[in-house]
Amino acid sequence: MGKLGGIAVVFDLDGTLVDSEPNYYEAGRGLLAEHGVPDFTWADHEQYVGISTQETVEHWKRRYGLSASVDELLTAKNRRYLRLAGRSTRAYPEMRRFVELLAAEGVPMAVASGSSREAIAAILTGTGLAAHLPTVVSADEVAHGKPAPDVFLEAARRLGARPADCVVVEDAAPGAVAAHAAGMRCIAVPYVAARADAPEFSTAGLLVRGGQSEFRARAAYDWLVRTARAA
Repeated sequence: MGKLGGIAVVFDLDGTLVDSEPNYYEAGRGLLAEHGVPDFTWADHEQYVGISTQETVEHWKRRYGLSASVDELLTAKNRRYLRLAGRSTRAYPEMRRFVELLAAEGVPMAVASGSSREAIAAILTGTGLAAHLPTVVSADEVAHGKPAPDVFLEAARRLGARPADCVVVEDAAPGAVAAHAAGMRCIAVPYVAARADAPEFSTAGLLVRGGQSEFRARAAYDWLVRTARAA
């Protein structure tokens, strides 16, 4: 069965596999400016890291008193984002290496994301990761987004894996909570490294405190090997 036994790995997408947050920020900033909110900052955006696009625009509608419907806002934000996503999203080099190491071992892998299926497909295709990650679950396909465990449980179901055999790779606190609620181990690589001490990350089996700048594919792989042996 290989060094990793029966382990399956479920990746979050945005901020974990790829550096898509600048595109999400730009899409959101432009949309809000169009609706009379001209001062949406990067610090404002960071509050929504790890939360689905649907829930983000619902919150904006309430917070800023927007007249457009949630569906209209969601469609407009996704349209703006998709114009950017396929052509300018960068995969983190060490995460790409990690995916390739796991693929070489035949480890079942999936992506479970708060983004739309269309956005996920555009990014995976544009970065060349699609070949290794054909199993995809969008928050649009389940009842509740993160921090609920739904997307991760659905990913396990599609992979034919028990939740206890799954390891989630996440960058955001809601995702770490969702992984724990799903009964899965978690490799946490905080997108906002200053938030590494957040209590939500305390349940992670492996916490890379410095975020992507400190993440190393081989170290994560070796941790998975030790985890598989201990199981």
